[in-house]
Amino acid sequence: MASTCNVVVLISGSGSNLQALIDSISHDDNPAHICAVIANRADAYGLERAKAAGIATRVLDHKAFDGREAFDGALIEAIDAFEPQLVVLAGFMRILTPDFVRHYAGRLLNIHPSLLPKYKGLHTHQRALQAGDCEHGCSVHFVTEELDGGPLVVQAVIPVQPDDSAESLAQRVHEQEHLIYPLAVRWFAEERLCLGEQGAMLDGQPLPSTGHLFRT
Repeated sequence: MASTCNVVVLISGSGSNLQALIDSISHDDNPAHICAVIANRADAYGLERAKAAGIATRVLDHKAFDGREAFDGALIEAIDAFEPQLVVLAGFMRILTPDFVRHYAGRLLNIHPSLLPKYKGLHTHQRALQAGDCEHGCSVHFVTEELDGGPLVVQAVIPVQPDDSAESLAQRVHEQEHLIYPLAVRWFAEERLCLGEQGAMLDGQPLPSTGHLFRT
């Protein structure tokens, strides 16, 4: 069993993926340990989830800083105070500067509600419906300087139903997010997952360009 892997989670909103991580880590012999949750909004409900779980919280309001670089510099200081091995973006609605991404290269994970490289950015569920896609899903990836473009770790694929709306599709994708994000974090904490020169590596082997695929 790997030694404890300290994790800092960044949030902006309700923190449902944070809750999935908290629930997952509380069971079994998971070496991941969430040592802090940091939000850029004081009203982020995820802060309440963290407090209920006894996790340290910090608020860093991006509006209080003169520009993206200044905020990200302060954010790095706040994160590094907890000495994490992994930083997890869980609904953190900020585009990060290249300096921030480079600082955490190989130890920064994000989850995105589409089957990347499709539908980077926002409104992914509506875009999938408008395109007439028969499949949709979510992706965990290492963060690089390209927005939603880093090497894929794991994707969950769900069928699009004929009567799906953006809301119903989003709900089903959320359910998959809550399964695959804790899995990816656990792989990293167990020292099975890393970012190598060839991309994402699991158990010493390069993952395919799609990451590890789960279909429902």
